[in-house]
Amino acid sequence: MIGRMSSQRDRSGEKWPPWREQVEAADSGALARVPETRRQALVKLAWVGVWLVYLGAPVSDLADGGHGTLVTAAATLGLAAFVVAYLALVFLRTNTPEKPEPWMYGVLIAQTALSALLSATLGKPWLVLFVYVAVACGAALPFRESRWAVPAVTAVLAAIGAAVDSPGDLYPALLIPALLGGFAMIGVKQLVRTMRELREARETVAHLAATEERLRLARDLHDLLGHSLSLITLKSELAGRMLPDRPGDAAEQVADIEKVSRQALVDVREAVSGYRRPTLTAELAGARTALATAGIGARVHADGPPPGLAPDAEGALAWALREAVTNVVRHSGAGTCVVALTTEGGIVTLTVSDDGRGPAEDQRPGNGLTGLTERLILAGGTLDTGRAGDGGFTLRASVPLDLAPVAADGRRTRE
Repeated sequence: MIGRMSSQRDRSGEKWPPWREQVEAADSGALARVPETRRQALVKLAWVGVWLVYLGAPVSDLADGGHGTLVTAAATLGLAAFVVAYLALVFLRTNTPEKPEPWMYGVLIAQTALSALLSATLGKPWLVLFVYVAVACGAALPFRESRWAVPAVTAVLAAIGAAVDSPGDLYPALLIPALLGGFAMIGVKQLVRTMRELREARETVAHLAATEERLRLARDLHDLLGHSLSLITLKSELAGRMLPDRPGDAAEQVADIEKVSRQALVDVREAVSGYRRPTLTAELAGARTALATAGIGARVHADGPPPGLAPDAEGALAWALREAVTNVVRHSGAGTCVVALTTEGGIVTLTVSDDGRGPAEDQRPGNGLTGLTERLILAGGTLDTGRAGDGGFTLRASVPLDLAPVAADGRRTRE
């Protein structure tokens, strides 16, 4: 269900939420993880490279020639090392859940020290390096560490800026970008990670839904084919015994076999389509027929569902009746079977009891009873089985009665 909702569109025609496609593109592309192919590396390099344009101030300072040759060469090497370290951190640590390796802490400390050295010796154009250090902290460190590292780097920027920028007209303008850049990177990491977890949860829900559908189909086919095939087997045996002396009666049994086979085919198609929901009235009639064909005396104390019984609850009781009668016919060797439907205290109880041999003491419940338990739980009911008083087997299936008032047109209404 969640998987379906996530792909739906709202009334305006846009996918919901509106930023979902952009975040999914970032998460599934090269921007939110370590590049695995050359194309992903180029895309991420292009994205990260756009922000390197703000290094224009220190580059211009070097190009102006205001420093000596040795100082310019050393500063150029320092700036190149800073850029390489920054790219390495952003490439290798973006949205990576693993704990940072020790060398990454060393790189961040080296970047901070290099930024402080270049800014203190070459002047205020180099203060912008601290913004990149703050962003690198947000990208490389986990949240519990980056939330303190970003303000710490900004504090170092403020301290050095106060020393090298005496008029104070530049470094205050860098404090907010440093804070916003670092915390924006933290926020993006958290957002992408959340979207990734939501995607994994959606896949899990889809897998569980598929598993539940397979279980539903298995339950339906087991109950449908078990009952139908048991009835076909009984009628075939009966027709075989009648054929030599009573061919007319045998022909009637063969006609019944054809009807049961056709109905079984319809039931299987409905089960596969997900629309199969038996009714108590139909199953009570089928129970009388199946028991009579097997030569078992049937005492049925029920005519149909009580008023106010929800369709899901009625379907669960109908499945229980079908499975119970099938077990009586196939396994019990009983001479009599009693079916009763009672209502007491807002609970509807179906009881099927026989006087057969019953199951062994150490016999485990089969697939049919296990499926019944699952059906009744989904309908808010319970299943209870045990030996009958005369040595046979008793099955009790209970579901809550829908106590909503019934309107004149037959529809249930609620206050």
